[in-house]
Amino acid sequence: MTYTEAVTYLELHAGRGVRPGLEQIAGLLSSMGDPHLSYPVVHLTGSKGKTSAARMVAALAAAHGLSTGTYTSPHLETVEERMSYNGEQASADEFTQAVADTAAFDLLVDADPDRRLTYFEFVTAVAFAWFADRAVDLGVIEVGLGGRLDATNVVDSKVAVVTSIALEHTEYLGDTLASIAAEKVAILKPGGTLVTGEVPPEAEAVMAARAAELDAPHLLFGRDFRLTDEILAVGGWDISIDGVYDHYDELHVPVHGRHQLMNAAVAVATTETLLGRALDPEAVAEGLGSVTLPGRLEVVGRRPLLVLDGAHTPESIEAGAAALDEEFPPFLWKTVIGALADKKLDQLLAGLAGVAGEVFAVSAQSDRAIPAAEVAAAARLALPGVEVHELGSVPDGVEAAVLAAGADGAVLVTGSMYVVGEARSLLTNIERS
Repeated sequence: MTYTEAVTYLELHAGRGVRPGLEQIAGLLSSMGDPHLSYPVVHLTGSKGKTSAARMVAALAAAHGLSTGTYTSPHLETVEERMSYNGEQASADEFTQAVADTAAFDLLVDADPDRRLTYFEFVTAVAFAWFADRAVDLGVIEVGLGGRLDATNVVDSKVAVVTSIALEHTEYLGDTLASIAAEKVAILKPGGTLVTGEVPPEAEAVMAARAAELDAPHLLFGRDFRLTDEILAVGGWDISIDGVYDHYDELHVPVHGRHQLMNAAVAVATTETLLGRALDPEAVAEGLGSVTLPGRLEVVGRRPLLVLDGAHTPESIEAGAAALDEEFPPFLWKTVIGALADKKLDQLLAGLAGVAGEVFAVSAQSDRAIPAAEVAAAARLALPGVEVHELGSVPDGVEAAVLAAGADGAVLVTGSMYVVGEARSLLTNIERS
């Protein structure tokens, strides 16, 4: 199997949509010898911040000498980005071999229409098998959607992490914070420990009840661990953290966005819990100092200033806007934005008030993308007085925004990880040229 054949085989699963439930993937993994049970797991979910926290936990674990496999989603440019080993994504050859190995078992069940795997289920199985083949010491696994019925919830996690709770995916998770919290905290397993970020009181009550039901320790940000210092620095933040076991000073985190600092504290508490002890201060500094967050307030160019932020909820748009105001010069940003059909487009756009000086409406290459014309019409209503352009494709929107910004201006690409993913290659190529 070639890389192209591997991607093509995977794409055959793409039309099967979202199917909450564990029966199909559990059956496939069982036929493969349950590779996901061959290493301890940190399992992370949350309405926002779960990818960032996962990458931070992985960096901290690797800095402490653990060989670590990390599974995140969605990807930005290529599907193998979802799988990494000690911070390095799977190579095309490694990914191809892992797909070929998993496909041999997938074909045994694919003839049965009721057992055919979705795209996410198959990629999840590929990652689990690759980690087992690498004999990792730890798997850091991010939930795709929700928690209880997500394909990743076949793992038996030692630590379950819930970074945040907000109204999202209500068609699957329920329309209250309590129902969403219940779906997410269902990743906590008997014998595990629950670590949570700052969450609304009604969500915290649900998660505390789940922990009590399982007699599981529950470590909560602001109560059991906390940030004690936050200083804006060149290229990121200098912070101090009161962890579960110890205090950690003089930590530089090279990320943008004050909201990411809670994720750093959650990651430290999670790693302490995993190891059952205080961490090596030098390893904490090394791990957090090495973190990269592609597509999350990521600066990919300077002339013009080019920032990618895959914010796709009203809360994440607002957090991104606050970060731009706090950490960057006072630009009115040439803003390229597109979104998927399940997103609250009017609220996303409203969060850009005072940030967007000009809007370039686009539509990503996805069947679920909102047409650029609808994005433009919504932007004109949500951002009166702001000039709005309907560009159609992401490349066209990026090119127009860069030209409009000029060398001394600033371009923001946001609204969807799909939009950011399409823009990333083009923008990094502009910066390299």
